Amino acid sequence: MIEDLRAAFRLLHSAGTFVLPNPWDVPSARLLEHLGFPALATTSSGFAASLGRADQHVTRDELVAHVGALTAAVRVPVSVDAERGYAEDPAGVAETVQLLADAGASGVSIEDYDPGTGRITPFEAAVERVAAAASVCNRYGMVLTGRAENHLYGINDLSDTIARLTAYRDAGATCVYAPGLADHADIARVVDEVGVAVNVLALRDGPTVPQLADLGVRRVSTGGSLAWAAYGALVHAATELRDGGTSSYLDRALSRPLRDAAFD
Repeated sequence: MIEDLRAAFRLLHSAGTFVLPNPWDVPSARLLEHLGFPALATTSSGFAASLGRADQHVTRDELVAHVGALTAAVRVPVSVDAERGYAEDPAGVAETVQLLADAGASGVSIEDYDPGTGRITPFEAAVERVAAAASVCNRYGMVLTGRAENHLYGINDLSDTIARLTAYRDAGATCVYAPGLADHADIARVVDEVGVAVNVLALRDGPTVPQLADLGVRRVSTGGSLAWAAYGALVHAATELRDGGTSSYLDRALSRPLRDAAFD
């Protein structure tokens, strides 16, 4: 039942460190579930890529349908990258979160970057949007993640990031996330000062999962990187076939037993 999945997702945030990988379609979700991950989260960039689009070019209806398909396909909690809530005002953000709850989401993240203006949303307005999302998440026992996007857009002001994350916590977020942080000391400061579950994005040259656990990070996600790794493997395989006429890429193809187990 959805209540059990939501309770399990909340429990994951209470102690220890877990990896929350980001599938981009039903097959990737089924494979990640089969590999034993306890929960999954959508990726806005990966899902957009699966539709042949750039990030931030998906409609709310498309996202809700995507979430419904994922939650119907797996038996683990699914959290949702809801970008900035697909709305211009807090009431619209709450409406979006309600639709995602109805689609079976166990969690939702709301970010403070506005692609329409190309800027970070002003502080007070961003807090109001998180509070609107919290008003729905609280009714359903969903984990709300408040995201501060500064470090993805060249604003390396850790004090402002922490102030935002703290305000999002006070507005009802039970997890906070500042994608792009990679410095050990910066991450440790966020964990120490914000005081709720912290999510960190796994980066190629960033801290490892064990190192993040030592820093007190509760959750580690992958963003769109698994999707880009998969698409990269496709490009490398097709390039080998086109240029060399060989098929050694099949050495790393998904095995038949794994396909049968994940897609039965």
